[in-house]
Amino acid sequence: MTMKYTNITNIKDFIITGFPGLPPEYYGPVSVLLLLVFLAIVIGNGFTIAVIICERTLHKPIYVIFFNLAMTDMCFGMVTLPKIIARYWWKDMISSFGACFTQMYFVHSLGATHSFILLMMALDRFVAIGFPFKYPVIFTNKAVSVACTMCWVLTFMRVLGTVFHALTLPYCDQNIIMQCYCDHVSITRLACGDDVAYVNSVAVANSMVTLLVPLTVIILSYFSVIIAVLTMSHTERHHKVLSTCAPQIFITCLYYVPRCFVYLANLVGFNFSLLARVIITMMYSLTTPVVNPVIYCFKTKDIKNALMQRFNNRKVNIAIKTYCK
Repeated sequence: MTMKYTNITNIKDFIITGFPGLPPEYYGPVSVLLLLVFLAIVIGNGFTIAVIICERTLHKPIYVIFFNLAMTDMCFGMVTLPKIIARYWWKDMISSFGACFTQMYFVHSLGATHSFILLMMALDRFVAIGFPFKYPVIFTNKAVSVACTMCWVLTFMRVLGTVFHALTLPYCDQNIIMQCYCDHVSITRLACGDDVAYVNSVAVANSMVTLLVPLTVIILSYFSVIIAVLTMSHTERHHKVLSTCAPQIFITCLYYVPRCFVYLANLVGFNFSLLARVIITMMYSLTTPVVNPVIYCFKTKDIKNALMQRFNNRKVNIAIKTYCK
């Protein structure tokens, strides 16, 4: 006899386990480490956003893109980390049904938005180097701002469909999420309806579009950039052009390489342990938001010069005030 599930959800909340099997004596150090990561993400990306807003010399298309990347990174940290910090600091493992689905919505929306803004960044470099005379016409501040806004709005609307699709499933008895935050895979694994496989297949297809379409265009764009650079006659220009692209390429690799590794490992049948999977997910989710502000501020010439100019002006002002006294 086949059991029939009705579309009725019996559970009212989920339990976030965090790192499975972590001994209680490590709860304190882990929570402190996660708090430091949270502060690094919020302060680092908040600082980047403030510098881009306040410094008029940075009101250029590429920095509009950096601004949006910093916004996605900061929001991602604020969405994911407070709950897992509370889990280890105050042993608050309970997440309500609505809160968990809301977190899932923002986790996937911000990740997908980040992916498409990286695509914008690659296209910016492609046009700037491949078609330098057309770049000021195509990539204006207004055009880039509109494009980035569309990335946010359309992605958030599209992910809303994925979340509502997952909400159509019944959740019967199991409510333990083996992850540090609520995501689609962790939640739908607990569903008990007949349509679970279909909902998951639609979500996987959606995520593949989000990952592979931008990644394909990004690879083609940077490949075209490298070819264009190699055909240039002056060696100094080679170095100059590559140095302007290096931060963007590094940021892109930092985001995509770990994710592609995990997807390919699963595709070839390599199974990670539960703890290893959680750790890998947390590392590739949080490394990018922590490292990106360092890249923006120390590897991007215009931001570095703007910060040095501000610092030198402040030193001069302090010296003048001291002398006048």
